Amino acid sequence: MRGKVLEARVRQSGRGFLNANIPPGRLREFCPLDGAGEKALEMAIRLLALSARAHARILKVARTIADLGACDQIQTKHIAEAVQYRSLDRDDRK
Repeated sequence: MRGKVLEARVRQSGRGFLNANIPPGRLREFCPLDGAGEKALEMAIRLLALSARAHARILKVARTIADLGACDQIQTKHIAEAVQYRSLDRDDRK
């Protein structure tokens, strides 16, 4: 796992900054989604009534998950996993 994390950090550094520091105006540039991923994200935002800030966080987490899998494009499975983490985080606050 350590090797995967180090490789993901190299991928992120190659973009100029770590995923957590992606400027809001450049999210779509660094977090490209395929059509199915876009639909999955839109559905999650509607069903969970997520804010724009939550939307950005999900994209950044999905970008990190994709980096760990050495994927250039964020896929539906990455979005689903990021939304699941978001849901777990919200459940812990109750």
